[in-house]
Amino acid sequence: MQVTNIFNNIPAQLNQELFQDIISKDGIKIQRIVSQGTSTQDDKWYNQENDEWVIILQGRAILSFEDDSDIKLSSGDYIHIPAHKKHKVSWTSSHEQTVWLAVHY
Repeated sequence: MQVTNIFNNIPAQLNQELFQDIISKDGIKIQRIVSQGTSTQDDKWYNQENDEWVIILQGRAILSFEDDSDIKLSSGDYIHIPAHKKHKVSWTSSHEQTVWLAVHY
């Protein structure tokens, strides 16, 4: 077995969100997402086939939903996003990297 640290191998500079699969098996996908001063394109919404549970391990972000609600997230905050709940990242801190852990199931 190999031990890996979630904060290792993060590029110093990002010009777009970084998505990395950690595990993808039997209908479950766990991803590390890294953002810094990035957001989802204005005209794009995530409309996922599966539920998603996401936690901010480091940093800050704002998720926006199609019903015009916004949720501010900081380190340690997590949220469950049901399948087909349209959402996007409307803001991430430009002063620090935001590290997310997302579980799709």
